[in-house]
Amino acid sequence: MSSQSPATILVIDDEKNIRRTLRMVLESEGYELLDASSAEAGLGLLEEHVVHCVLLDLRLPGIGGMEALKRLQRAEQPGETTVPVIVISGHGTVSDAVQATRLGAFDFLEKPLDREHVLIAVRNALRQHRIECEVGQLRQQVAGRFEMIGKSVVMQKLFAQIVKVAPTKGRVLITGESGTGKELLARAIHDNSQLRDGPFVKVNCAAIPPELIESELFGHEKGAFTGATSRKRGLFEVAHGGTLMLDEIGDMSLAAQAKVLRALQTGDLNRVGGEKIIKVDVRVVAATNKDLAAEVAAGQFREDLYFRLNVVPLYCPPLRERIDDVPEMVIHFVAEFCKENGFRPKTVDDAVYHRLEGYSWPGNVRELKNVIERAVIMSDATITVDDLPPFLNVGNKPGLDINRYANLTLKSFKEATEREFITMRLDEHNWNISRTAGALGIERTNLHKKIKAYGLQRES
Repeated sequence: MSSQSPATILVIDDEKNIRRTLRMVLESEGYELLDASSAEAGLGLLEEHVVHCVLLDLRLPGIGGMEALKRLQRAEQPGETTVPVIVISGHGTVSDAVQATRLGAFDFLEKPLDREHVLIAVRNALRQHRIECEVGQLRQQVAGRFEMIGKSVVMQKLFAQIVKVAPTKGRVLITGESGTGKELLARAIHDNSQLRDGPFVKVNCAAIPPELIESELFGHEKGAFTGATSRKRGLFEVAHGGTLMLDEIGDMSLAAQAKVLRALQTGDLNRVGGEKIIKVDVRVVAATNKDLAAEVAAGQFREDLYFRLNVVPLYCPPLRERIDDVPEMVIHFVAEFCKENGFRPKTVDDAVYHRLEGYSWPGNVRELKNVIERAVIMSDATITVDDLPPFLNVGNKPGLDINRYANLTLKSFKEATEREFITMRLDEHNWNISRTAGALGIERTNLHKKIKAYGLQRES
């Protein structure tokens, strides 16, 4: 229901005078009216028209009012919302009112009807319907932003695993390279679990300084440390009754790992500086781009925590292992960015798909999404290869001269090509660290480390 168009009210009552009176009252307030003398006729009108509220008499010929109420609750309307029903009756009892409410009636009015009571009930029902429609639209938008896309064999296998693990209470460890969509996978698990109505809370363990990670996860009491001017709930508490995603858990300090282990074992935690035991009920989904088994062997990750987290391991494949999914993802991202920027829908030239499918995507889905966003913004009605960034215009670049690296070890080869690739991307983005890190699909701190490790410097 838009703010410009009037709401449509359906009146179902076998008394002609009641229908005529309600028509005069409601049309005088600007509403559109439909009316029917039986439940059968009313349900037929509901199939033909978009209705925003129903006034339903309980005493009807043929299908009775209570049965009609049940069917109205199942009727499909745009936005996947239920049409609010206001029950009216000249012989109503408390029992009728209770039963109607249990069946989903929004309100119950007794005859003779009072004009003001009718208008107030209708306004309230329409307000509730509008809110439910808006919430439904927001949920669709959010679901669209976090939709997992892929018809490849590896993705279909992953979807099948999600279907099995999501409804359970099993902890999940998601592994995969940066930019592969580990957060989308965690959200899919949450949205298909018994905790879907609870919160989904994500924390990037790599982005929080080691000295603050415990405060972020478990909270702190006032005065627990310098700067703790008030009590703060930790993310474990915030996620109570829902899912907590511990992203990049391989970067968590050993001290914080010990407290996470305790919370997983007992469901108990203490705020920093506090003595009170706090009980939490949280499903933890962890994610990492590291080899945690190797981290355990190196003494950088607790073995007992690793086994606690790794109940159900899920692997998020890199884009190069599911290159068949690129066209579908391109179509999705183009539509998303056109809508986001208020553009008319754009088409994609076939040559673009060929060019994108021929690239290895070291930054994975995150890198592809950045490329498509740029192309949508910079293109006209049709996206062509000329709208792609320079590094994808391979026709204008010489091929990789493998002979240059003939005498190198595999490790040295990887380092040399990574150094050249990072330098190329830095130059493309005028050495803007944030944009370059986004294009590479890595964190800014990680890019800074690589620049320092390779001794990269900007040419004057």
